[in-house]
Amino acid sequence: MLLLTGATGNIGRELTRVLDANDLDFRALVRDPARAATLPAHAEARLGDLDDPESLDRAMIGVTSLFLLVPGIGLDHTRTLLLAAERAGVGRIVMISSAHVLVEPLPAMGSWHHERENLVRASGIPYTILRPGGYMSNALEWIPALRAGDPVLDPSGPGRFAPIDPADIAEVAARCLTEPGHTGAAYHLTGPESLTVADQVAILSRILDRDIKIRETATPEEAVAARFPHGAPPRLAEAIVEGFALMRADTVGARTDTVAELLGRPPRAFADWCTAHREAFAD
Repeated sequence: MLLLTGATGNIGRELTRVLDANDLDFRALVRDPARAATLPAHAEARLGDLDDPESLDRAMIGVTSLFLLVPGIGLDHTRTLLLAAERAGVGRIVMISSAHVLVEPLPAMGSWHHERENLVRASGIPYTILRPGGYMSNALEWIPALRAGDPVLDPSGPGRFAPIDPADIAEVAARCLTEPGHTGAAYHLTGPESLTVADQVAILSRILDRDIKIRETATPEEAVAARFPHGAPPRLAEAIVEGFALMRADTVGARTDTVAELLGRPPRAFADWCTAHREAFAD
């Protein structure tokens, strides 16, 4: 039995679709019963809370493989999940980390993920680590600006990165959860194109057939304020500002062929993602 954490998030939701399409039964850990209703047919919803170890023990009964995606910046939830996995005798973990762990010197965002990776390694459970770069779905954060007629803020200027479709991450995760040969691997996952924010906005403009403005002079602090209008935890805000600065310096834009090598097909282009999600941007 597979157990998915983060099953209703960007990557997890796509992973449930991949597993369901392949007629694979799996279990999804959900905290909110209402969100369980959105899961596909082959999913078995289990209520659980990362702050409640007993609920995790119940969810882990009979689990052989764990998809580990923990949001936030702390390590406590990762530790709690790993301890539950050890108690249940889980035999495989596929973990979502971040390409930020590959940046030198290690930024704050990379440091958090690096520490989580070390916890997984120290657990003694066979593992595979996935290190995606930026997500194409981050463009959904532009929707409030587009609906208000405001320009998209661009804190990274000339910096390029190779955003990846969460659906591609999910397909890789499904392979690693169900196929042999991935134990101990750490895969750097990217999309097929290195793009600036301006490049992405131009592509989205073409797909939507509308003129989308961009404000290239935005500071990282402005972008964080727009992303978190009600405020963000200080450590997280500082880490995101640092990440935008790294993007502007063009230090996190490496593109890899790993997705194509693992899936036997090219990763989806940003234009493909925009076409698939154009309704989300509708007025």
